Amino acid sequence: MQTIQATNYSVFFNETGYEKLASYLVPTHYSKIFILVDENTSQYCLPHLLNNLATEIEIEIIELEAGESHKNIGTCTEVWAALSELGADRKSLIINLGGGVISDLGGFVACTFKRGIDFINIPTTLLSMVDASIGGKNGVDLGNLKNQIGIIREPKAVIIDTEFLSTLSQREMRSGLAEMLKHGLIFDKNYWDNFKNLNDLSTDDLNELIYQSIQIKNTIVCEDLTENGIRKALNFGHTLGHGIESYFLENENKTSLLHGEAIAAGMILESYISKEKGLLSNEEYHEIKYIINDIFERIEFDEIDINQIIELLIYDKKNEFGKVQFVLLDGIGKIKINQEADNELIFKAFEDYTV
Repeated sequence: MQTIQATNYSVFFNETGYEKLASYLVPTHYSKIFILVDENTSQYCLPHLLNNLATEIEIEIIELEAGESHKNIGTCTEVWAALSELGADRKSLIINLGGGVISDLGGFVACTFKRGIDFINIPTTLLSMVDASIGGKNGVDLGNLKNQIGIIREPKAVIIDTEFLSTLSQREMRSGLAEMLKHGLIFDKNYWDNFKNLNDLSTDDLNELIYQSIQIKNTIVCEDLTENGIRKALNFGHTLGHGIESYFLENENKTSLLHGEAIAAGMILESYISKEKGLLSNEEYHEIKYIINDIFERIEFDEIDINQIIELLIYDKKNEFGKVQFVLLDGIGKIKINQEADNELIFKAFEDYTV
């Protein structure tokens, strides 16, 4: 696969990625390398990376507990302290080896340690390959509110090694598909159409879809790095999706959802709002609902759940002047940003979702 050029870095694939990584990791560039992992990637992914890491620079491993619940300032403080104790300086490098939590938190730690050191993302989940590792967004949650604290700063490089996908459960793989589906819905109808017969896809087909998904996100980000305009399109499904994810994370009576599971539901809900506003045809809406529900299990909501999720929308990052801002579909493959929807319409979307 050909290298994808972002604004200030490149996305490398498989063997090419490790060859390029070796050219970065020379003593004249970096004083020490810190590899940030969680307990899962330490066991299943780190040995593969170390076997492909050609460098004479000293390497230290920092391991975190796995899961979204650890993506917070408290964990950052622990990592900052570990970096200091292990002798990190401004010429150190952090390699983030993991899924979205490691990419987001590791990037934020790197951007803020000693006012910023270089970092490289090596995503190990489908979700982080097509989304979290690309685009320079780094941050952590504030309590159970998603990504409230963060900074936009691009990595030194991103290396996509699809060998890591063999370590994932089917549930984790499905979670990653949500962001790929989103890329088709907001940008490329032909790409969306590829998911209509998902069961027929081969491994080579999946690799090509991953490559195209990264291209779509990179194209949008390069046009609007700081999310003042078109980059907001990438938030389709996330206004309600993040509300759902946060609510299930904080509610002890609910089983926490993976990011992609919540976003899949959010995309159906926001497609319904698009339809009701006359932007999406009834046929397109039902196609979207059918394909997403064919991949993801339907989430159960009662009236109390819905009302509390709606209350969480006031914390969404896209809000402006106290108003909740949605990204809506203007037909499959096109979007309208900065759209509003009242609570009654949102409630109707939840009601239709359960049918």
